Amino acid sequence: MSVTPCEKNTKLKELIRSYSETLKKEAHKLGEHGLDEKDLYNSGVFRGAIESIRGQFTATMKPKREFVRSVLNYVQAAGAIKSWNSSGAANRHDYTINLPNGRVCAIELKGCLDGNNTLIFERPPNAEEFVIWSVCINLGADPRHNVWSGISRLSTDIISREVRVDGLIVWDMVCGTAGRPCPKRIDGTPRRTEIDSFSLTPPCLYLFPATIPSPRNNPKPRPQRLAEVHIMKAFYDTFGGTDAEINTVTIEVENQGSDMVRTTTIARDGAIQQKSEPIPIRRK
Repeated sequence: MSVTPCEKNTKLKELIRSYSETLKKEAHKLGEHGLDEKDLYNSGVFRGAIESIRGQFTATMKPKREFVRSVLNYVQAAGAIKSWNSSGAANRHDYTINLPNGRVCAIELKGCLDGNNTLIFERPPNAEEFVIWSVCINLGADPRHNVWSGISRLSTDIISREVRVDGLIVWDMVCGTAGRPCPKRIDGTPRRTEIDSFSLTPPCLYLFPATIPSPRNNPKPRPQRLAEVHIMKAFYDTFGGTDAEINTVTIEVENQGSDMVRTTTIARDGAIQQKSEPIPIRRK
């Protein structure tokens, strides 16, 4: 049982750890800094360089947006969406999608889902569908931990802010690579879609409830069906999804004494994959 079929590559994690130890020990031999070993580390040059590189990898959205652009262009060419456009920095959503049936979908692009940035978004009033798309290109990350963390955060946010999130897409260009092997296979054969420079496996899709959970009147709204979230269905059809891979997210709320608590459950292929304990959330 797992929140996502993908898992971290333990061999890669060990290789990263080993390489980082070597880098720390041998850094004074690299470059033309003119410092001996002791002075290099005491000067802050090494730490500053590491922080600078980390910031560059964290801050840049260009590779992620190139990936999303390639995917959306492909889905549009397949006829599964009518058009799409980037929403611009002034909005707290990243993309607006026009579907063939006239529906409007908004997409918010996120990273690995393990931080508070996951909750910085606004559902635009014209959006008939709103989904989060996690693009986590950190090969050292643990996708199972991060997806569960993100869905748990979103569950609480949906209740406390009374904001509807229709679904979550977990998918990026490192899925199915040696760094993050993908278990989605049919008869032992990986399913691939070739787009530009990307060789893509099917995305992981999570369907949320269509209504806001409320202890008195709506304690356990059912997760939506795939056909009800049209942008998710477009991804499913275009990239060869199967019903056994669809995830549903149930959010249940109740009053326990003075507390309102929520329980989040993820199910896939008729089986519960992960379920939280009842967790207190702040009332408005």
